[in-house]
Amino acid sequence: MIYQDQLNRPIALTGLPKRIISLVPSQTELLYYLGLDEEVAGITKFCVHPEHWFRNKTRVGGTKTVKIDLVNALQPDLILANKEENTKEQIEELEKIAPVWISDVANREDAFRMIQSIGEITGKEQNAGVLITQLRTDFRELEALTKQVLKKRYRTAYLIWKDPYMTVGGDTFISDILASAGLENVCEDMTRYPAITLTELNERNTELVLLSTEPYPFKQKHIAELQAALPHTKILLADGEIFSWYGSRMLQVLSYARRLMDHILY
Repeated sequence: MIYQDQLNRPIALTGLPKRIISLVPSQTELLYYLGLDEEVAGITKFCVHPEHWFRNKTRVGGTKTVKIDLVNALQPDLILANKEENTKEQIEELEKIAPVWISDVANREDAFRMIQSIGEITGKEQNAGVLITQLRTDFRELEALTKQVLKKRYRTAYLIWKDPYMTVGGDTFISDILASAGLENVCEDMTRYPAITLTELNERNTELVLLSTEPYPFKQKHIAELQAALPHTKILLADGEIFSWYGSRMLQVLSYARRLMDHILY
């Protein structure tokens, strides 16, 4: 069978994969949700969900520090990677071992196509279809809820790094999730993950700053540091997995957004 990944590359498989290595934490969790287990031979050290997979399955390094020899020893027949999370050089080495299916997710629709494709490749089309249907329902409900509760779109900066501060541009999955939660990305005119200063955040009339728990582990103490420079801005911690994991974790977006709205308003 010939499949296309999200970079429009042809991926040839002889049948349903029996030994999958996932190099993408959110897609690892998706494999579990779709009903796979024994088929998953290896994961990364950042694939923390589900917890018993993290404890018991072979870890092949980090998303950008894959141990090629260990991957080779596991004899995979499919490797799942991501354009953003994995390096081009390592993917080229991995392709010498097994077919590599690469995702490229910049918004919800890309995520839905990724879920559908992985469902097809692994023989879990029905489970993938059910998940996509539920997610579309959730996001429609969320859109209606934000209009009812928030009344307006809060001008929001989502910070992912410190020293320097880094945020998210309008062409990212995180920015799309912000929009689904009724928030306006003040850096929507930027691309990818640009550095930004606190002065610029003030100049952009930022009403809300969300400090992500990943990749930089922002804590409560960082709120106080920022508040002095942004005295008129509400600053909250944000669950990085909710905003950046583009698999089955999206099922938690609706309930999380409800709680986030309460924090914003009260």
